[in-house]
Amino acid sequence: MLTQKLHHEMMRPLALNKGTRYAYWLCWFGHHGKAHGTESPEGGAAAVSSPREAAERSDVLVTVVSDTPDVESVLFGGEGIWYGLKEGQITIDMSSISPAETQRYAARLREKKVEMLDAPVTGGEKGAIEGTLAIMVGGNRHTFNRCLPIFQAMGKTIVYAGENGSGQKTKLVNQILCAQHIVAMAEGLRFARRSGLDMETTLKVVSGGAAGSWMLSNLAPRILQNDFAPGFTIKLQQKDLRLVREALQEMKGTYPATELAYALFTEAVSSGLGELGTQGLINLFKDDDNK
Repeated sequence: MLTQKLHHEMMRPLALNKGTRYAYWLCWFGHHGKAHGTESPEGGAAAVSSPREAAERSDVLVTVVSDTPDVESVLFGGEGIWYGLKEGQITIDMSSISPAETQRYAARLREKKVEMLDAPVTGGEKGAIEGTLAIMVGGNRHTFNRCLPIFQAMGKTIVYAGENGSGQKTKLVNQILCAQHIVAMAEGLRFARRSGLDMETTLKVVSGGAAGSWMLSNLAPRILQNDFAPGFTIKLQQKDLRLVREALQEMKGTYPATELAYALFTEAVSSGLGELGTQGLINLFKDDDNK
């Protein structure tokens, strides 16, 4: 039995993933603890009143929420998963959160002889629906092997990254790269437009060469169509860059491109663009480009 506690942009896409139809979906919970039933593709859903009840009725729990405090609340808050756990259960957190806090949560769960895997994902809404996500997993290797069929139902590229927190650290590497690719994409498209180039032709040629990237292939065409609907929002990208900056406080060295990306995404959130897809970052420069 697979219980999922989902409150995130990835919730509905994962529910639509054909590979997870074997799962018994119990519920997802809002920020204020209100329980909501969520229909599985096969209709095998049942609402429960709390994360605790979900734990009491499950073997493996999967959490996907927005930020570190949300995970802590679901795990250890009032009526949290902690209070319904039994020895031998497994908790898989697929959120993108603090690596240090992940390690702390895993250590606490081991007090009840419950293993935790941190397994953040990348691949967007399309990857979640099609079961082609990349999943980076930290935690006990034996537990990872036991849960591999669950991951294989949701993803195509599944990597064991190391001890608890390693999945989250790997995701932060991914988010550093993604954010900088988005900034570069926006700047390149702005330059092309201001130069009077045909945008479709320019995008075709640069996407097929050394400058090609997932962002150019998947997000740039949406920009040309003025489609800024989110697969992943600006506010969540900014949150992930905040997590990167928190991790960098414990490291030596400078990361100027990451700081620039963080500043731009933070400005975008402050400018009211947070709910747009990350391709909407280009709108931060709309007034400048209209001069």
